[in-house]
Amino acid sequence: MDPALPTQHSHATDDVHHARKRRRRRAASALPTLMTLGNLVCGFAAIYYASKPPETTSFFGWYSLTVAGALVFLGMLFDALDGSVARLTRSTSDLGAQLDSLADVVTFGVAPAFMMLRLVSDYYGSEWGMASAHQGASILGPADSSYAKVLWAIAAFYLCSAALRLARFNVESKSAKSDDHMYFKGLPSPGAGGTIGALVLLHQHVLFTRPDVEANLSFARAAALGIPFVALVVSIGMISSLPYVHFANQVLRARRTFTSLAKIVLPVTFLVWWPQEVLAIGFVAYALSGPVLWLWRRRLGLRPTQTSP
Repeated sequence: MDPALPTQHSHATDDVHHARKRRRRRAASALPTLMTLGNLVCGFAAIYYASKPPETTSFFGWYSLTVAGALVFLGMLFDALDGSVARLTRSTSDLGAQLDSLADVVTFGVAPAFMMLRLVSDYYGSEWGMASAHQGASILGPADSSYAKVLWAIAAFYLCSAALRLARFNVESKSAKSDDHMYFKGLPSPGAGGTIGALVLLHQHVLFTRPDVEANLSFARAAALGIPFVALVVSIGMISSLPYVHFANQVLRARRTFTSLAKIVLPVTFLVWWPQEVLAIGFVAYALSGPVLWLWRRRLGLRPTQTSP
């Protein structure tokens, strides 16, 4: 028997093993990209459903704006997972970071701005106060009326703020390590988009699940007018330098104590029972947390919080 045969067989086995390992590594490295693209598709689908007139859809009988809001949050889930998966599979890259920002511009920039236009157009036509609720499929244009010009200016300002926020993050970000992302400088675009999406979801939930509110259209009209004001506020928050806590990184890095677990379990429990209300309260509170944290630290005379862009 040739003594070289076992050695040759061993080398061949090692080559097959390494080839399989490389294939698994390539497959794992593709997961973050697929999740980022899933975020992008969710944003595109949200825009599609927001463009439809207010009517029920094939998705659980939800109304079109409800589906659009849910897709924004599904995109947010993909956005939260892609970075974690990239770090776990050691497949972070500049290409992935740029692709993530492009997807975020669509899902948390274009989609919420378009949802705002759709919602307000349901109650106000080309002339101020002359449209009945759910008038039709048309959306206010930038030259329809003085109010439409203001509305479009707010939507454009929101979109530009989201794009500037993401561009600043890409340029000034230190690294992909979670240690460098414990605080944000300026309201992150998912927080801004989530605030608008959550308020739109709450509006639709209250409107279509409570007949007494639906009969009193003055509430729905007034609530719809509040969304552009919120969009203006969160737009300023995105381009500001206010500190915002990075909840995902801080929760993941927190010690597993009873208190830390309670901070996770209790909100999730409330979210299961009252999803629209909890999302709206949570995201509005987060949007306001930046100014509150800044004022609190300034009052105590503390140094500015170390933030990432």
